[in-house]
Amino acid sequence: MDHTGSRNSNHHYQFLAVSVSRPMKSPYLSDLKPNQVFTTTFLVHGKDVRQKKSGEPYLSLQLGDRTGEVDAKMWDNVAEIVDTFERDDFVKVKGLMQIFQNRLQMTVHKMARVLDADIDFADFFPASLRDPLEMFAELRALVAAMRNPHLRALVDAFLDDEPLARMYRTAPAAKNVHHAYLGGLLEHVLSVCRLCHLTSSHYGNVDPDLLLTGAVLHDIGKVAELTYDRSFGYSTEGQLLGHIIIGLRMLHDKLQQVPDFPPKLRILVEHLIVSHHGELEYGSPKIPLFPEAMLLHHLDNLDSKMECMRALAEKDRHIEGCWTGYSPSLERSILKKAKFLEDAPARDASPAAPNSAESPRHLPELPVSEITAKASAPESVALAEHHQPRFAPSSSPFAEKLQQAWRKDS
Repeated sequence: MDHTGSRNSNHHYQFLAVSVSRPMKSPYLSDLKPNQVFTTTFLVHGKDVRQKKSGEPYLSLQLGDRTGEVDAKMWDNVAEIVDTFERDDFVKVKGLMQIFQNRLQMTVHKMARVLDADIDFADFFPASLRDPLEMFAELRALVAAMRNPHLRALVDAFLDDEPLARMYRTAPAAKNVHHAYLGGLLEHVLSVCRLCHLTSSHYGNVDPDLLLTGAVLHDIGKVAELTYDRSFGYSTEGQLLGHIIIGLRMLHDKLQQVPDFPPKLRILVEHLIVSHHGELEYGSPKIPLFPEAMLLHHLDNLDSKMECMRALAEKDRHIEGCWTGYSPSLERSILKKAKFLEDAPARDASPAAPNSAESPRHLPELPVSEITAKASAPESVALAEHHQPRFAPSSSPFAEKLQQAWRKDS
């Protein structure tokens, strides 16, 4: 029995609800330590009813708040609680934080649904550390400096549309791959714009205004592709069309507000949007076919990959060792460099490959640091095979330390 789908608004549920006051949530998930008993509230990101070996049901959950997400299991009294809440509901939980297979896992002892009116939503949805209005002002300043009047007027037509601008300031950049937090889309776009400024002056054959236009508009369709009023997901329009097609349609609508926009320049802007994923297999209808399109693709990919690496190292759930879990989006485990340099060689551990029977979930992501100014037994599951990195012979201390970690697990 699978309960991972979103609640149907036409279906009537009978809920066991509790009423609580609205002080700041405490503790947050990031505050919880192994072997700590706690009582706090979470948002339900996933709900699945499974069976024990005895045939009795248990709940496998993903619970989270703005600081992260964790696997949780409820082993007892499941029949009393299973129909009282669904995915995207808030629940008050009493439980125990444990370590299972080198990762945090929560055992739930008691649970009850909490009414939306008793919740401060800001406690449960990750958001950029930067003020969205501040980022939007920076973006507008970059656009105001553009010299091409046609391109500047086009971008202004988007940014002057306040309902659209509000969504642009709020939307995440992705459901769970990179910049997956409120304000993440604007933070990602502003970062790409800054990279455009740094690189366009290096290449004499690049039009900086055309490149900047592509940076501002390449992901504009995500404001409609994604849903982000509760947990992050895809709209029906997003599922059927995707943000590239949606963005192209939005471009055509805004071009109606820019009289005498050069037809050939319109084609170039269209190509920037449709080619920014870089490869046909990654969803772009066309590959980049002129310098600004090629540069935009690589800068967009660079910014997203650097955020993926930062977030993976920062939010990795492994307790011991200096390697993260396997990341499907990066197709690798990565070294937690700070921990590697601090830890003794005896504590180093090689990265684990994904379990062939079940792909690991994407990890929560947080804002780009360069843009900011500033006790039941856990579920038995099969252990993933260990991926052993291969190293070329080297006499450097760094390589020797990695080789020690490899030999330890061989």
